Amino acid sequence: MEWWQVPRHDGSFNTMVRDLGLSEADWLDLSTGVNPHGWAAPTPPPSVWQRLPDVHDGLLEAAREYYGTDELRPVPGSQAALAVLPWLCKRSRVGMISPGYAEHRAAWSRAGHDVVPLSSAQLAGGAGTAFDVLVIINPNNPDGTLFEPEALLEWHARLASRGGWLVVDEAFMDALVEHSLAPSLPLPGLIVLRSMDTFFGLAGIRLGFVLGDPAVLERLEAALGPWTVSGPARWVARQALADGAWQVRMRQRLAAESERLAALLQRHFSERVVGTSAFRTVLTPEASAIHEQLAHEAILVRLLDHQEGLRFGLPPDEAGWERLGRVLDKICPAVEAR
Repeated sequence: MEWWQVPRHDGSFNTMVRDLGLSEADWLDLSTGVNPHGWAAPTPPPSVWQRLPDVHDGLLEAAREYYGTDELRPVPGSQAALAVLPWLCKRSRVGMISPGYAEHRAAWSRAGHDVVPLSSAQLAGGAGTAFDVLVIINPNNPDGTLFEPEALLEWHARLASRGGWLVVDEAFMDALVEHSLAPSLPLPGLIVLRSMDTFFGLAGIRLGFVLGDPAVLERLEAALGPWTVSGPARWVARQALADGAWQVRMRQRLAAESERLAALLQRHFSERVVGTSAFRTVLTPEASAIHEQLAHEAILVRLLDHQEGLRFGLPPDEAGWERLGRVLDKICPAVEAR
């Protein structure tokens, strides 16, 4: 991949609206893993807009309490961090979970590293510890594979003994906090990425956190420069991270709704349904045909890059649930009969 090339992302909402000639209001967009019941952000006060971001505004304290570690840095979305991290590492052989979030592979490839894709089965067998750097998404997007902390810490110990890194993207971990590596930090060569996008539903503020090795965090902070996170984003995130009652209720709600989505998909597909509390994925060779038919019914889901799977986000309301069920009733028999 050339340095200027970027992966195709989920969503593509505006493109689909334009291509099919339907109004935005006609669409049910299930193409992202962003929580449709996100934390209701209040309006920041005028002073937050008028001053440069204040590093002593309480965001770090709220984040340390929420994640359970003192060693972290806010970043303008975990995407910004994963793009910079490969440039902070000497040229390496990088083992990377595949399929997975394509930006990881793109970032490490652009920085000149030798990237080797590894399946979940290969990783479970310990293949990742033979590399200089290992990049894991936990739970994985799009198949939902979840690696236990004990296994990850064992892999880290082997990598760290040779000066290697373990990078763990925990973008979908907020609903499964008991599986997070955050309480084990800091450890040399262990870097964890967290996001405000998915669980909190605050993708628009572009805020994430990098947790882990203090030496790496210092270099990352220097590379990104000052004031990388806006004052309004910091203000909103501080309050969201401190809202423990909402977090408990939302974990319960997402667990129930993701099971409902899995059950709905299993009624319509004979193939395996996998995923997390934020999405469910159907692995099927008919993915491209189903994606097209759903689009013609103004329902947008994510067609996986290898085009053998579809990722469904959670519908936002009961009308969305009913509409998805009706459309699947309509199109799935026709697809299976081909």
